[in-house]
Amino acid sequence: MKIRFEDLILHEDSDYILINKPPYVSTLDERTIDTTSIIRMAKAYWGDAQVCHRLDKETSGILAIAKNPEAYRNLAIQFEDRAVKKVYHAVVEGIHQFDGVDVYMPIAQTSGGGVRIDKQEGKEAETIFYTKEVFKKHTLVECLPLTGRMHQIRIHLACLKAPIVSDELYGGHKLYLSELKRNFNLKKFTEEQPLINRVALHAFGLEFTALNGEPLRVEAPYPKDIAALLRQLRANV
Repeated sequence: MKIRFEDLILHEDSDYILINKPPYVSTLDERTIDTTSIIRMAKAYWGDAQVCHRLDKETSGILAIAKNPEAYRNLAIQFEDRAVKKVYHAVVEGIHQFDGVDVYMPIAQTSGGGVRIDKQEGKEAETIFYTKEVFKKHTLVECLPLTGRMHQIRIHLACLKAPIVSDELYGGHKLYLSELKRNFNLKKFTEEQPLINRVALHAFGLEFTALNGEPLRVEAPYPKDIAALLRQLRANV
């Protein structure tokens, strides 16, 4: 199904466009030919568009796009000064009571495309975690990254023994309805599919100061796959 950029817009003013990025769409162009990326769609919509930060291809949620160079500089400085509040929601394995748990563990990239905790060579990385909702064997966690390292939330949650559902790179597992539902019956000759096919991570909110000095805060509703996952978790407590 073709994505219409206009349908992704959560907020637009003279300086910024904030969108709800769908999963499986790259923020920037990939090396493969004929790829649909957010930057391509944004530039087709607004010629001077510049993406102000990135989300992993699998990750859904809020993404800020500047409409002019001054707006881009304004937000870039706030990211550098760690003045932007980023809020992510993740569905993790296990029951956890996080009340402002602060994980401060340096991260280094690996040759395999992931990251590792490396206290000698790693770059500074810090995330604060809060429990939002507890289910039978899973937890919905609010994640506040204070730095912006690759896979930061994913590996920091793994360090807390709370890997994200479907995040097999960092110790998570796919989740099936048969694990949640009593008397689950699968139709003959069908193979059960996981409740979510990607890392269950969503960029939920973004808050920063607009060019006029006013605070700008926008939230991104859950996409269908995470909303469906949460419905099943709530129904099978």
